[in-house]
Amino acid sequence: MTELPLLRFIPFRRSDIVEMCLSEGDLPVEAAQQFRHKCQSIEEFFQRDFHAIKQHIKDAYAPLDPDADTRLLSEFIKRDNTADLVASLEQVLQRANYEKVTEQDLQHALRSASLFQVRLYVDMEDFEEVLLYTRGATAREETLRELFGLWRRKVNFINYDRVLLYIRFKQEIDSDSALGDCQGGSTMLKLFQNVPAADLEMLFPNIRVGMRMLDRLLIGVPALVSGGIVFTTKLGATLLLLGSLLGFWLGVSSKPVQLDKAALLALVAGLGALGGYCWKQFSNFRNRKLKYTQALTENLYFKLLDNNAGVIYRLLDDAEESECKESILAYYFLLQADHAVTAAQLDKEIENWFARVWQCKIDFEIDDALGKLSKLQLAHCEDGLWQTA
Repeated sequence: MTELPLLRFIPFRRSDIVEMCLSEGDLPVEAAQQFRHKCQSIEEFFQRDFHAIKQHIKDAYAPLDPDADTRLLSEFIKRDNTADLVASLEQVLQRANYEKVTEQDLQHALRSASLFQVRLYVDMEDFEEVLLYTRGATAREETLRELFGLWRRKVNFINYDRVLLYIRFKQEIDSDSALGDCQGGSTMLKLFQNVPAADLEMLFPNIRVGMRMLDRLLIGVPALVSGGIVFTTKLGATLLLLGSLLGFWLGVSSKPVQLDKAALLALVAGLGALGGYCWKQFSNFRNRKLKYTQALTENLYFKLLDNNAGVIYRLLDDAEESECKESILAYYFLLQADHAVTAAQLDKEIENWFARVWQCKIDFEIDDALGKLSKLQLAHCEDGLWQTA
């Protein structure tokens, strides 16, 4: 498995970051008080910033929301909000440290074998537009049990802590598709947790469960064996009688067939045995498919975090948290430095601190963090050296 890139996401809460910094004890009492005061100013700034962004995205998503319970006034709505919505969402996702799944990665996931040992099918032609974003990719190992638990094998895979699915449906949805009651022209947003990269297709609303070759063998081989037994033991007399009747009707045989009570009972019994056999095999196929569908549904139940407008609010909160954490960290390490430093020095200091003290490897976005501090007038740069304002 290829080595995964370092995460931009900082896996600690904003308030914890403040306490983690102060726990170092490098700041005098007065400087520590100043740090807390500036942290509050940083939080207030981004609260105002993201409030305006939230209102803008809400207005863009309102006419596309399939769960809306308010009336739409067409005279106040733009004709096409999708481009505006996607652009705004992508900006928020970038600030919340999400990574976009490329078309190549998505197609690879659709071709990969599912960890749930189920063959899944998705028809991408049902959608007008599909976007996938992930955050927190980690390498994992899991032991799968196969052949009724008799054989175990270990698999290595990439797992995503968060996956965002954006789908815009076509205006006209085919009645034969698996989309059910999905509203044509609407936009669906879903947020999931702990999703293996090979199972991204299970997140789509038109997923169909198919049979693997192993499942077909487990059903087909016993069906052939039991079918042979049924034909040789219970259908012999019936087949002989039907063959005689068919031969007489076609003129192949001139000997008439006597349909007495015993012959009719044998015919009915044979046809009943045949019908029972066919129904049993159909039930085996259906029950196995229902078993996989139930397992998939139960799995998705625990992975789904939010839907539609709720996803937007969660993403906005994540983005606000990320912006605050990055600004607070950059400001603290500038404040405790005894001299002006370069961006590269500050970046290395913060990343080493996380790795050394908190056993967490991250790719800190130093340029973005210093840019925010400069905008907040909490830091300035002179001749490539940064220090607090």
